[in-house]
Amino acid sequence: MQLPNLMNKISLLIAAMLMTANLNAHDGVLLNQPSTNFTSVAKASIPSVVSIRVRENKKNSSSWGSRDDYDDDQESDFGSDFWKKFFGFGDSSPVEPREGQGSGFIVSADGYIITNGHVVKDTSEIVVHLHNGSEFLAKVIGVDGNTDIALIKIEATNLPFLKLGNSDAIEVGEWVLAIGTPIGLEASVTSGIVSAKGRNNLSLARVEDFIQTDAALYLGNSGGPLINMAADVIGINTAIASKTGGYIGMGFAIPSNIAKNVMDQLISKGSVSRGFIGVLLQDVSPELAESFGLGKVEGALIALVSPGSPAEKAGIRQGDIILFYNKMPVTNVAALRTVIAMLAPGSTLQFSIIRDRQQREITVQVGELAEPVKAVSTAVHTDPIVEGLGLSVSNISPELALKLGLHGERGVIVTKVDAGSNAKMAGMSKGALIVSVNQQKVDSVESFQKAIQAADPDRPFLFLVKVGEVVKFISFKAKK
Repeated sequence: MQLPNLMNKISLLIAAMLMTANLNAHDGVLLNQPSTNFTSVAKASIPSVVSIRVRENKKNSSSWGSRDDYDDDQESDFGSDFWKKFFGFGDSSPVEPREGQGSGFIVSADGYIITNGHVVKDTSEIVVHLHNGSEFLAKVIGVDGNTDIALIKIEATNLPFLKLGNSDAIEVGEWVLAIGTPIGLEASVTSGIVSAKGRNNLSLARVEDFIQTDAALYLGNSGGPLINMAADVIGINTAIASKTGGYIGMGFAIPSNIAKNVMDQLISKGSVSRGFIGVLLQDVSPELAESFGLGKVEGALIALVSPGSPAEKAGIRQGDIILFYNKMPVTNVAALRTVIAMLAPGSTLQFSIIRDRQQREITVQVGELAEPVKAVSTAVHTDPIVEGLGLSVSNISPELALKLGLHGERGVIVTKVDAGSNAKMAGMSKGALIVSVNQQKVDSVESFQKAIQAADPDRPFLFLVKVGEVVKFISFKAKK
């Protein structure tokens, strides 16, 4: 009676061991232990990672501790305090020449090095410290403010270097290593996974398509490589999400494909060209989808078409909604902006758009990106609130036109937005110029009121507004 029980226990133990082996196998091959992978990748990568010390003596420089290079004036976790705390560049008060520190990595045997633009921009001296202990003075080949990528060079030969991998091929969940010099500690390695791809709307750069990782990034990691298990660079570590400057589990890296594009252009011609079609885009909200008669929330709404731009020449109009580009679906506005910016001037884009509830195909020849103009803040007097809308409007007086920087524009000025109103929650702001109501032009308070009265009270209102140089659609329902 004892022997069968013993045999059963042995059989169960063998089955459990086989099950464990199967769980640890992939396509018939046992998975490598992470520690083994990390060791070999770290050994192959560390010699090519450098520490960068910089000195700047420019009074109140914007290269450290601010985002003046980026067209964004909204509050976020990535404000000026963030740059100072994370990258260790101090404040902007006029003091003695300051020193900062970051990371970078060698990408060619003859001394080309990639790092972040904010690490080396507007510096008077750049010292690169190699893993073997040698030091070199570096010169800046170029800085691309649209992506925050910089290329520098040292005079050396036969250097170890890293290969830029294909960042489009990485998958969420892949193991990655972040290598850099946090607080001056060279060749520090942290591990994690790719947490997400295609992160944008972080207000870090004009071209945003970040890789999110939980590999720990700290003070001084900026500009260092994010490495996959083949020892290829798939990203350039750039930022963390934090309100205190400390690491909380989310880091962001610029994809290597973007970095390679910048590097190749800087080496070949010393500057970077970006695609441009001449439209202002905004995401489609549920209210806008209803106003435009879409069956679901999708696409990117064209709020403005610049006169003489490639988009206007191709026949794109204000109010068109882009659903597809080159047969790829539009996931969000930021992603589409990045796609356009990464295209070479002269290339073409095939758009599938919705206009008047019908789908059309339009081909646009891409132009070259010009520097954007920042919006201006405004403040004006108030008039009685329009019942139900939660806002008041006024005709454009010469005084208002001068104050708001208007030059011949037609519309009505928003002079007050009621706190807690649907208008306020939808983003309507004091000082905005309302150009049209439900796609009908308005040029006076009288025409504005007529357009409001003629609208279906059960449907959201669709307003085209202009604030400074920013034009967008806003949609909301009136309170009854």
